[in-house]
Amino acid sequence: MRVTEGGVELAVPGEQTEGVEESVFYNPRQELNRDLTIATLRAYREREDRAETYLDAMTASGVRGVRAGADGWNVTCCDVEEDAIDLARANLERNDVDAAIEHRNVNALMHDSTFDVIDLDPYGTPMPFADAAFGNCRDLVCVTATDTAPLCGAHFNSGVRSYSAVPRNTDYHAEMGVRILLSALARSGARFDVGVDPILTHATSHYVRTYLELEHKPTAADAALEELGYISHCEDCTYRETAFGLIADPLEGCPHCDGNRMLTAGPVWLGSVRDREFVAAVRERVPDAFGTAENARNLCETLEAELDEPTHYDQHKLCRNWGLPANAMDDFLADLREAGYSASRAHYGGTTFKTDANVGQIRDATEDGLA
Repeated sequence: MRVTEGGVELAVPGEQTEGVEESVFYNPRQELNRDLTIATLRAYREREDRAETYLDAMTASGVRGVRAGADGWNVTCCDVEEDAIDLARANLERNDVDAAIEHRNVNALMHDSTFDVIDLDPYGTPMPFADAAFGNCRDLVCVTATDTAPLCGAHFNSGVRSYSAVPRNTDYHAEMGVRILLSALARSGARFDVGVDPILTHATSHYVRTYLELEHKPTAADAALEELGYISHCEDCTYRETAFGLIADPLEGCPHCDGNRMLTAGPVWLGSVRDREFVAAVRERVPDAFGTAENARNLCETLEAELDEPTHYDQHKLCRNWGLPANAMDDFLADLREAGYSASRAHYGGTTFKTDANVGQIRDATEDGLA
């Protein structure tokens, strides 16, 4: 079937029917991801004017490569599937976009060639491709992970195997996925003396997306590893505490409720997951013509204001735990700020928020407003 996205026209596989798998995958629900990719590439080209070459590493229908090529990038599209290569070539020709086409394993291509920007958007975990990307990318690695159940600890053993870390299934499961992924990518980059700096990261729907600016020197890799650490989480009262370092020192009991059902997750990325000024630049480069323009801008606005705290809370879940009715989020956050704490909305959902207050301090600061 034909679709129009971001000003280009594409032939893509039809809707999958039960028991029938299309040989080439196209996900219309990833349009927000792709719209933000183009806006990010536009903002990044102004940040680093030498960046010219873009690898669409798992091109499938070619949608990312076509859109990047139409936006002025020197594109290479790669896929191991012959049907994908044929479809991508047809879509490039349909839009008069010149691009190199590589029918091969993308790890082999990345080991042989160097690119300014590499975009990894595989089915499932991106980690089998991370080493080759960090070893041969100059400036920016863009990564999508769709295996959110392993990332957040719901599929625990798979998460440990894929990310060489301990993920835990907590109330902030989406953010757990973000920080497990960034930790694994930082450690992958460090093997090549490459430091990673997340300049935009979001968890949307059933995927995590991050854009990592690279610095090629051992001290930068060391600095990235210094952003790693562990989260201790109480399953009874949801109290959580973080500690930097690659050696875990887990809490045996909860300092808030004295419970002993403590979880430890890590190593996770404890640093910032985005550059506020860069996210603002991305927002400004989302045109009205993009199909997800309003959602993309709103997401960027939330990310700009979001605190750097490495976990978030859900107001409705807290209120259920306390047996109290929830009030308006703006009033709830205002009560926290009035009590002297920092507080912001989080992009993980409409009732999620971040604060430097612990769970006991949150209740003390907001209980009168909830009653």
